[in-house]
Amino acid sequence: MNPPELAYTPSDDVCILLNTLLDTYERRRLPSPKGGEGLGSVLSEVEGVRGGVRLIKCALRELPLPNYFSQIDPDPRKIANDQLLSLEQRGWLDLTWQSGETGHLLAGVAMHPEYALNIFNLLERTPLSEKRTQLADLIRGELFRFQDGWRGRAIDHILRQLKAGKSAVPFSLTDRLFNQDLLIALSGLDAISVETPYRVFSVRLFNNSKRFEELKNALVRLARLGHREWRELSSQDVLRELSLVPNPDYIYLSGPWQLVDDLGQAISLSEFSPSVGIPAAQASRLQRVTAHASQIICVENPTSFHEFIRATQSFDQAQDKHDIRNTGLSIAALCLWGNPSPACRHLLSRLAETLPENIHLKVWADLDYGGFNILAMLRKYVSPHFEPYLMDVETLETHSLWAHPLTQRDEQNLKRLSHNPALVDVKPVINHMLERNLKLEQEAIGIQASAV
Repeated sequence: MNPPELAYTPSDDVCILLNTLLDTYERRRLPSPKGGEGLGSVLSEVEGVRGGVRLIKCALRELPLPNYFSQIDPDPRKIANDQLLSLEQRGWLDLTWQSGETGHLLAGVAMHPEYALNIFNLLERTPLSEKRTQLADLIRGELFRFQDGWRGRAIDHILRQLKAGKSAVPFSLTDRLFNQDLLIALSGLDAISVETPYRVFSVRLFNNSKRFEELKNALVRLARLGHREWRELSSQDVLRELSLVPNPDYIYLSGPWQLVDDLGQAISLSEFSPSVGIPAAQASRLQRVTAHASQIICVENPTSFHEFIRATQSFDQAQDKHDIRNTGLSIAALCLWGNPSPACRHLLSRLAETLPENIHLKVWADLDYGGFNILAMLRKYVSPHFEPYLMDVETLETHSLWAHPLTQRDEQNLKRLSHNPALVDVKPVINHMLERNLKLEQEAIGIQASAV
């Protein structure tokens, strides 16, 4: 005799129980299951075996069932028992009753994996395998837009993950609209030619100034997947590499800079004291950059940049009190604002093209992974002749009282950086930092302008 057709909606208790079993079923289908969290932690680590088929089991006492064990209202328990008995009759489940409570209180439930799809349908739940297929189809429909570069590598990684039944983060298996908009944002990068604020980018793509805020972290994760060198950058720095910024950026300059833009207009900054900021959008269009100075120093942080200017200008004024002749100390300074943005690197590249051989570019950054990574970046993207300033063993030891211990991540990053061929000359400093387990922020360093 065939079992009767199911003519009920699973109760709350039954839904929790069946979903828990399906959660485990889907986890155990992964190539390398790591065990569950939350509800998954209550699932039996040892599956039962019946007729050569491994069963998936769970214990009711450890599930957050809202009504099954109520001492006030027995109806939810009776309803759940009846529904589960009907599934056992169909062969989908095996029920285990508490000792002496057969037909009254369940101890555990085991699911036959071959009937998992039936239970998915009963709960109107889409299997993960189907969700992965749907996401893969969506991505493949846009794949032609991302054949080259970091976007192509990132998308290829996601498709491989889906094929292997692994995580597709930052894409969602439940929110199709989020996935569609993330692909739109990824494609929309093609239209960016100058630095663009988040809200402007968001309005252009979605006619909603706030939508990109919900997508930007996912875009950053994709960028890190596709571009190895961006993996240690902050989220804001990654977005800045894509010409996306919270608000328009400015590059701070001090000293005798001469700029020529794409319209041929010449701009002299020597009269601005102590410094002046030019829009990054303007810096990205510069065609020629010169600095009539004996020293050119790029400073990582704005606080140290302003302190450096104050110290050097105070030194000039003190010298002038004793000697009205030109002291010969002429310094041009630029604030990097951390990792130099594409616009900043463009400005410095134009400067490097005009720099006399006897004038060297210097960079002053923190004595830590970030600081030496900036030096490596400038040498790679601007000029191999950048020299470190106040980034040596003597500086570290002189100011060791203000130094901080390295974190485990610091150690890992510095060890990796020590093998960078662009940093051979500073490898002894990096090794010394590792031996001393110290790092130093540039704000702790007292500036002596006479030593510049």
